Amino acid sequence: MDNPAPAAILPGMVQEHDITIVGGGLNGPALALAAAKAGFRVAVIDAEPLETRADPGFDGRAYALALASCRLLDALGLWPALAEHAQPMLEIKVTDGRAGEGPSPWMLHFDHAEVGEGPMGHMVEDRYLRHAFLDAMAAEERITHLSGETVVAQDVTAQDAGPRAITLHLASGKEVHGRLLVGCDGRGSGTARRAGISRTAWGYGQTAIVCAVEHELPHHGIAHQFFMPHGPLAILPLTGNRCSIVWSEHDADAARIIALDDAGFLDALRPAFGSFLGEIALAGARFSYPLGLTLANSFVAPRVALVGDAAHGMHPIAGQGLNAGLRDVAALAQVLTEARQRGEDIGNAAVLGRYQQWRRFDTATLALATDTFNRLFSNDNPALRKLRDIGMGAIGAVPALRRGFVREAAGLTGDLPALMR
Repeated sequence: MDNPAPAAILPGMVQEHDITIVGGGLNGPALALAAAKAGFRVAVIDAEPLETRADPGFDGRAYALALASCRLLDALGLWPALAEHAQPMLEIKVTDGRAGEGPSPWMLHFDHAEVGEGPMGHMVEDRYLRHAFLDAMAAEERITHLSGETVVAQDVTAQDAGPRAITLHLASGKEVHGRLLVGCDGRGSGTARRAGISRTAWGYGQTAIVCAVEHELPHHGIAHQFFMPHGPLAILPLTGNRCSIVWSEHDADAARIIALDDAGFLDALRPAFGSFLGEIALAGARFSYPLGLTLANSFVAPRVALVGDAAHGMHPIAGQGLNAGLRDVAALAQVLTEARQRGEDIGNAAVLGRYQQWRRFDTATLALATDTFNRLFSNDNPALRKLRDIGMGAIGAVPALRRGFVREAAGLTGDLPALMR
């Protein structure tokens, strides 16, 4: 598939752009909008046909968007359409224990009021976020959305070539030319593979079970993270009396749980979920994803940059996957805009090196931090359990430490790109 015989190119099948983006999920459209608003001509190559993106209704999938990510969406003009569907996250409670036995007496409690910049973030359902991106791209004349298209090859010409510095060959026979190619095509990124970028990766032997539940009592905008020996359970507030569930279990146990009917699934969930929200019922579908860590050994190659999961995939323990990708988006958009203002070629090595310098260390540090937390908490070692309890008690007792964690959860730490300030 990477090197097929070239198809005949028909008249009108060659397209010229400043930036070509492979991947039409969330990071790709976000980068397309940020770049288009900065004046770049952008093409988004999206493997999924538009007709399959018709509103499926609520299916249980949702995202925890940190405050900094919400600011980015606002800067791109999307937040007004999303705000009415977004649930503010006002508090986070972190506990440790065993399913059916309740949490330990030690707890971390983070309150957005300690920072005073608004909610730490918002929960937004997948269906609303994806359609906001699609509508915004359709309204932006600088964006060409090529849906139902896949890339089969990419060719880089000389560094001093003109606008045709990189060429994408699509399965349909079309060619798309640009000065820069950005891979937003996930952990199995074909863009990275074709560019010769290798990866460092390992699995956790865990599977994430994702769904949503309706519950009897109000959640009051509180997100819960319950660490159990087999993996963490996140209970994240949605609008109304609903919560999104991200439940990590050993692979074999997860496969058994997913195979249960709805009643059996709820019976398996209740001991971990508890009764603090009253009776629960499933809302929407159930999904499962194998968990692991993957890092691209470089975020850039000649005229290629990687963003989001194409560059880094991490455990969902802190809910930072999409937020880290959106920070990549904001950083790359800023680097490219500043390069063009200086008269630089946006695809040259010096420009891309600035993006990599900005983002690679931060994302590697975050990925390894989630790896460490998962290994520290996903076990039943008595000595580690005691260490965890002491650590949570110490952090909870020091206001400055609590505020630091709240700012981290809100995405307000580090070198923030302009679109997120």
